[in-house]
Amino acid sequence: MNSKSGNGNRKIVIGIIGLVVLIGLFVIVYNVFREKPVEGSKSITIEVVNRAEEKTSYELKTDAEYLRQAMEEAEGLTFSGAESEYGMMVETVNDETADYNVDGAYWGFFVNGEYCNYGIDTQPVEDGDVFSIVYTIGE
Repeated sequence: MNSKSGNGNRKIVIGIIGLVVLIGLFVIVYNVFREKPVEGSKSITIEVVNRAEEKTSYELKTDAEYLRQAMEEAEGLTFSGAESEYGMMVETVNDETADYNVDGAYWGFFVNGEYCNYGIDTQPVEDGDVFSIVYTIGE
């Protein structure tokens, strides 16, 4: 009975080793042949509309996954704000500050004409997107 049990355990061990080797080979093949990102693989536009309703556009090719990365790549676009556990809360864009405590102003973020569903740290960027950063005075 022990010899049968020993043979069964040996087959299980050999099977597990074979499975691990096979998984390792799949990982190697995937990493070698997977589609590599192309530099500048997405073309997007970022528009800033200031308090005076003047629009400045930034056209860029980017590999950014999220809006904040793209904003950091946009030449001439400057922004700052307070970091929080939810990401950056943008307060100043192109040297213009929106202060909600003073006049209810904030920077509204839109993608393709709709309010962004996420903050700039987690808002996905897709090819052809048009982002608008609009100085907005709430009620």
